[in-house]
Order: sequence, then structure tokens, then C-alpha cells
Amino acid sequence: MSSELPLYAALALGAGPVLFYRGFRDLRLKRTIEDTPTSNIRSMAMGFVEVKGKATPRSHLVAPFSANPCAYWEVDVATKSGRRGGWTIIHRAQSRHPFYLEDETGIALVYPDGAKCTVPHGREEECAGLMLPEPYVSYLKEHGGLGLQVARLGALRFRERLIEPGQPVYVLGSAFPRAQSVSLSDDESLAATGTDDAVATRLRATDQRIVGVIRKGQNDPTFLISPQSELALVVTLGMKCVAQLVAGPALTLFGLGYWLSVLKAGRLL
Repeated sequence: MSSELPLYAALALGAGPVLFYRGFRDLRLKRTIEDTPTSNIRSMAMGFVEVKGKATPRSHLVAPFSANPCAYWEVDVATKSGRRGGWTIIHRAQSRHPFYLEDETGIALVYPDGAKCTVPHGREEECAGLMLPEPYVSYLKEHGGLGLQVARLGALRFRERLIEPGQPVYVLGSAFPRAQSVSLSDDESLAATGTDDAVATRLRATDQRIVGVIRKGQNDPTFLISPQSELALVVTLGMKCVAQLVAGPALTLFGLGYWLSVLKAGRLL
């Protein structure tokens, strides 16, 4: 244990300020959630908004690993690291397809690109890298670079998170006016996801009912999407804030104390 103490002290000295910063960041987000009133979609003002509703896919979208239909997905791939069997994430990806958010008053279109999404883990599987089943082999061939191919020499962990069609979703972000027409890129994205003409026609009709578009703003980049309720988010962030704001200074003091004692001992010698 004593031989590992310098390593732990160095890690503590590096991790302490990071945890402290994250604690303040989460505290700011918690206060933003508490201070922002919830709006009905029909009456939401353009600008920073907080809305709730049910998610509906705008186009045919399936999750990469489970092939389940969804409104939004996230995946990550991790490899084993260290003697204690921890995991290091080496690849992340998320859906960028817009989805509808609907409450009893209206419909908004949510572009999830750049959002902080607090979606709980769903599918998780650990596999030997050289004996991967489908769909992991195809996914790594399509999305993996040299680093992912090298990582296949060891064990890999695959995780997938979904927002399912009809699932309640909380969104905190910036609202913008609805575009007046469907762009060519929208048509191409519908075709790319296998959406047929009849469904595309229905989606364009739904687009005409959109009150506004919610996405990451330039002036206020805060953008949160979560299937959790507002209360659950506030409680979770509050617990994380306390833990990080306490652990950050404690780890920093431990690291500083150790290295100062080493420096002092060296001077005495």
C-alpha cells in the first residue's frame, strides 16, 4: 500500500479540482432547473425554455445494438483497464435525428445534437473482443477506427441507452421559431432512415403543427434532455453537488499534504 501512496496522492491532486469544478457546474444546472418555470409547448416563448412531453420519432430510427425502435439513442464502448478490472470508455456516439415532443397543448421539434442526456443504462453486454457477436462486429466495422480494432484484443463492454416512443421526457434548452418549409436535407434524412412516401407525407403534415424548435443555444448553451422528472433531476443533481464539493477539496488537501510532507522530508535529509 505504501508503494502505491505516491500514485494515489498524484491522482487525488489531479482529480480534486476537477470534482470541485464539476460540483459547481452541477450546482449551476440544478439552480437553473429550479429557477426556470415549466411552459406549455403551445405557449412557450422563443428563448430559454423548460418543457415536458412525450417523445415521438420523426423518422424511422432504431438503436444500433438492440435494433429497438426509439426516438433517441446513445451508445458507448469500453475496454478493461488496470489491475482492478475497471472500464475505460473509448468510443461514444449518439443519435442526432430530431424527434417530436408533444404535450396536451402542442408539438415541438427537438434537435438533440449537443445535449446533455441523462438516460439510464439499458442494454449492457461484456464480450471477448476477438469473439464478438452481431451487431457489435458490424458496428465496429462501420464506426470504429484503428483504436477500436486494437481494443478487440481484450474484453469490451457495450452499453446502449434509449428514449422510447411515447416515453415522457423533460427538456431544458433554447426554443427557436419553426422553419417555414421542409428543407432538402430533411427529405434526404427521411429517405436515409427508410421512411416511405406515405409516412414522409404524414411527418410533413405534423411538421406544419410544430410550435417551435428546441436545440442548443448560442447565448445560453445549457441543453438538457432527460426521461427523469424535474424533481428527480433536482434531487440527483443535489446529491452529486454535495459529494463533489466535499470530495474535491478533500482529495486536493490529501494530495497537497502528501507531496508537501515529501518535500519537507527531502529538505531535512
